[in-house]
Order: sequence, then structure tokens, then C-alpha cells
Amino acid sequence: MPKGFTTTGGHVRKLPSSRFRFTSWYQIKETDVRGDQLSCPRVREGPVEDDSAPSNRQIFNKNSRKRREDEQTWEDRLQENWENCTELNLSYQDLGDVFQLENFRRILRRLIRVERLQLVDNALCDLSSIRLPRCKSLNLHRNHLKSLAQLPKIPAIEHLCVSENNIRSLAELKLLEHTPLHTLTLRHNPCEFLEDYRSRVFSYLPNLKVLDGIPKLPEDSVPPCFQESSRLCIIL
Repeated sequence: MPKGFTTTGGHVRKLPSSRFRFTSWYQIKETDVRGDQLSCPRVREGPVEDDSAPSNRQIFNKNSRKRREDEQTWEDRLQENWENCTELNLSYQDLGDVFQLENFRRILRRLIRVERLQLVDNALCDLSSIRLPRCKSLNLHRNHLKSLAQLPKIPAIEHLCVSENNIRSLAELKLLEHTPLHTLTLRHNPCEFLEDYRSRVFSYLPNLKVLDGIPKLPEDSVPPCFQESSRLCIIL
């Protein structure tokens, strides 16, 4: 069918004018041309502008502000949300530079809600300035700690592993006396070779249930001074 024509009841009828072929349906006011007779898409008419409607400048400012907020939100997402972290593994960090170590400590200070923390093989020497108020499980296996006083502040600790460090004394176990600690791993430290090692640990921590993977035994409850005779041997 030639352009500019339409059918009505089987009869070919010419459009009122060829200019209506590309006119939106809502622009047709007082004609007998229907929307399905046009050659352009049907577009919904927008709201009528009035004085109460926001100006273009207001709309632009609003869009600019929203765009800035979206960009800020995206920047926040790119940053690590350490404060809300509850479980974290920061092992094997190879902290060979002073700047790396300082940045690592800065991250640890932000872990105010962490409950499970892995810090294996990080060559850490002193964490006494760090406080982990909600930490229940801390793994410091294979670091450079020389004393239990170099541990972070862990008032809620339940499971603690400091195996393969350089801890020589057990006296600092008193620092953990008022914590809910019931699992402790101290093996492969020099203190493991102290006389009456297990009984000494349980004398400092009477509520401890498991030491070095072994549950508390009846003989572990005997004070160390009563076990001295059992350690004597006779060489013939």
C-alpha cells in the first residue's frame, strides 16, 4: 500500500496529511487519525509543567548530589570494612617492611567486632597494644612472641593457639586467669620443657579444659610441688 494511505472498513483512505505519518498519537487533537495509523512509536505524554514543579537547576543539583553520594558509597565499598568483620584470616602476610607492619597493626586496631582471627606465620613480636574485645578464637601459630604478655588484650578469648613461638615463662598465664579460656595450645615453645609443665599451666588456669590438644587429666590437678618426688630417678 502506498505511504500516506490507510484502510477503514476495507476501503483505502488517504491520511489527512502526510505530516501525520510521523506524529505521536497524543499530538493528534481534532482529527480522525488513529494512533495505529501512524508510522512512529506511540509515546506516553509527560506531566504538564507548573510552578510547583522543580526547575531544571534543582533537578540538576539533585542529580549531581545523588551522583556524588553514589560515588562515595562505591568508595566505601572498595575500602575494607574492618570494623564489622567477625571472622578473618590474615595469615602469611610476609610483613618484611616497617610500613607493612604499621599498616597491619592499624588494621588489627580496627577489628573491634572480630570473633575468629587467624594470624599464622606473620613474624609478629608484640601485640600488647592491640585490643580485640570480642575475639573468642585467636591463632598465633608460628610467630616471634617471647612472652604471653605480648598477646593482645583478649577478654573474651575461649580458644588460643600460640604454638611454635619463643615463649619461655608460664607466669604471664595469670593475665588470662579471668578470661573464659578453655582451650590452649602452647606446644613447641621452650616453656613446654619446664618441669611439671602441664600441672603448672592448670594451676594458673584452673578453668582450662584442654591443653595442647589433650583434655585435662586427673594428675594435672595436682599442685606441682607434690609431684617433685615422682620426677626423681635412681641411676645404678
